[in-house]
Amino acid sequence: MTDHGDDSHDGDHSGDGHDGHNHSHDDHGHDHDDHGHGDHGHHHHDADSVAAAVVTVSSSRGADEDPAGDYVAAAFEEAGHEVSVRELIPDDYDSVQGTVDRLARRKDTDVVVTTGGTGVTPDDVTPEAVRGLFAKRLPGFGELFRRLSYEEVGTRTIGSRATAGVVSATPVFCLPGSENAVRLGVDEIVLTEVGHLVGLAGRGLDDEPAEDENGEGGQGDDADSRDGGGGDEEGGDA
Repeated sequence: MTDHGDDSHDGDHSGDGHDGHNHSHDDHGHDHDDHGHGDHGHHHHDADSVAAAVVTVSSSRGADEDPAGDYVAAAFEEAGHEVSVRELIPDDYDSVQGTVDRLARRKDTDVVVTTGGTGVTPDDVTPEAVRGLFAKRLPGFGELFRRLSYEEVGTRTIGSRATAGVVSATPVFCLPGSENAVRLGVDEIVLTEVGHLVGLAGRGLDDEPAEDENGEGGQGDDADSRDGGGGDEEGGDA
């Protein structure tokens, strides 16, 4: 199996030199949608602290050699968040789909971040596996990730299929497997917006039953909407 630590172009990211970027989401001023806000001000529905599930998708790495997953976990904790669970799974369609679905339904998980399996080799199946789970897609994540990647690696960024969406009221971000690409995605996008997205995705669901850590119970409405949520593909991650 392919080692997804070098998904397409992403092994070349340095993770440095992004402080000067002006992100496109800074230009929007909407109050009640998925877009960023002009001043990135705190809103009443934003989550101050979230619990993240970190999933490494690789058939060639072990838990003791997972720099991408290690970085995601450390970055979330340094930002004042919690890592509720970490898992390493093979780059297999059913494993990825089942794991993401299960973790997104846990009551102790607010966001799921996966690394690996977003390239173009035959065993890169993460986008395909999660697509059918999405009740809502977040195409702006992949678009922005590739735009920022272009500044680092040029046209090689077309080989990246980083994607994101909402599964059972839980934001899910699928990043490449290289540590440098993960630094870019987590530092520049995910940590900036995760509290806002978690607050929006879970709004009005506080009284609905969530699943426990064993995956029992669940949010029936979200499951129903998810059944029909995977028909469209985001243009950048086809």
